[in-house]
Amino acid sequence: MALPKVMQAIEIERPGPPSVLRLVERPVPQPGTGEVLIKVAAAGVNAPDLLQRRGRYTPPPGASDIPGLEIAGTVVARGTGVRSPALKAQVCALVTGGGYAEYCVASAPLCLPFPPKTSAIAAAGTPETTFTVWSNVFERAKLKAGETLLVHGGASGIGTVAIQLAKAHGSRVIVTVGSEAKCKACLELGADRAIDHTREDFSAVVAEVTGGRGVEVILDMVGGDYFPRNLASLAKGGRLALIGFQRGSRAEVDFSPVLTKHLTISGLTLRPRSVAEKAALARAVRAKVWPLFTAGKMKVVVDRTFPLAAAARAHTMLESRAHIGKVVLVV
Repeated sequence: MALPKVMQAIEIERPGPPSVLRLVERPVPQPGTGEVLIKVAAAGVNAPDLLQRRGRYTPPPGASDIPGLEIAGTVVARGTGVRSPALKAQVCALVTGGGYAEYCVASAPLCLPFPPKTSAIAAAGTPETTFTVWSNVFERAKLKAGETLLVHGGASGIGTVAIQLAKAHGSRVIVTVGSEAKCKACLELGADRAIDHTREDFSAVVAEVTGGRGVEVILDMVGGDYFPRNLASLAKGGRLALIGFQRGSRAEVDFSPVLTKHLTISGLTLRPRSVAEKAALARAVRAKVWPLFTAGKMKVVVDRTFPLAAAARAHTMLESRAHIGKVVLVV
């Protein structure tokens, strides 16, 4: 297949606000051993992209400096040793960078077919969220049927996936959000209780709805002053999964509940993990999550799409936290 030598891509000119994102020409990357080249149809926009743009999330060694951690498109070239996916296959993929571009290299084991009943735009918003939720909530925190999950940022891309996955596995779900509209959206996705944190103290509500027992698992992307209230909101044997620090990475904490309630605190990021680790996660997601799309128990919630050249507007949208679900760039 004849490929162009150059492509359009979004470059971070310097650390700063969304305006530092600029459309440039870059050489089309070449797939190495175990990699494929994907002609990108769409790319998901995620919180780590915002951190990278601000200069607070350096790409790991060997990764592209172009932002973008999840893509969907068509395989147009394969590196040495790749048998699957096939040429011309439509796939979505978790990548370590390079997604905001017309072409992107991905590790072959991290490519998955589009989730059943989804478009390229929806598929582009799937890898980062499903990999994150499955690894943190189910593999590490081991959420079980009959237990209660508290999700902070319930209307985010990750939050909307967490609600649906937890409900599909027989768990009760409580979420925190920042508006009445987001409460309504989360309840429509299946959440049992939506807490507007601008009007209610989530720890008080959790105590009320659980009869003082607390929740078994918390998925937290907020951090900061939420941390001590998270500990107070966990039941005995509860598990706290930290995936972000929107309100900062520091807090004054009384750790005695960790001992008295036998709590577990874990943290995990995807980007620096090895290909082998992420490949195992990809296999688990395909086996455990993709069938839920077929069964109608999962869908990708896409709030807004932007053309590639409008990446700055997409970042502004994400930073406003006015979105419900995913923000996606259409390439």
